[in-house]
Amino acid sequence: MSRRKSIANALVEKLKLIDGSAGYQSNVFGNVFPKLVYWDQCSDFPSIFIVTGQETREYLPSDFVWGYLNISIKVYVRGEDPQQVLEDLLEDVENVVDANRQLTYDAGNNLATTEIDITSIITDEGLLDPYGVGEINILVRYQVI
Repeated sequence: MSRRKSIANALVEKLKLIDGSAGYQSNVFGNVFPKLVYWDQCSDFPSIFIVTGQETREYLPSDFVWGYLNISIKVYVRGEDPQQVLEDLLEDVENVVDANRQLTYDAGNNLATTEIDITSIITDEGLLDPYGVGEINILVRYQVI
């Protein structure tokens, strides 16, 4: 499996832990997937979709290479107050990302990310009521081996 897919899958497993307990405000009921689905094609709410994007490389001396992978976390909710439900879920996702900045994505080979940074958080600002759509963009840095 590629590093890109492995990182996305590892992030999916961490986000599935959002279950309304242990300090989480939301429960995603395991609806977290490493693929792209648009909000109007989604049937289960809330749902989270992880989409890998552009990757860049930084080549350093001694054959050391950093990989920088952009990942988009799409969050879809539905309810009477979708903006509040969305904000709560976005906060939970943000907490998961912050708690897993060094994420093991291949335990067999002992591979982990070096750093995960949130670069932006975007919402639909209530335009899709009774739905809520949000997106958290992250930048993952890892050593390319």
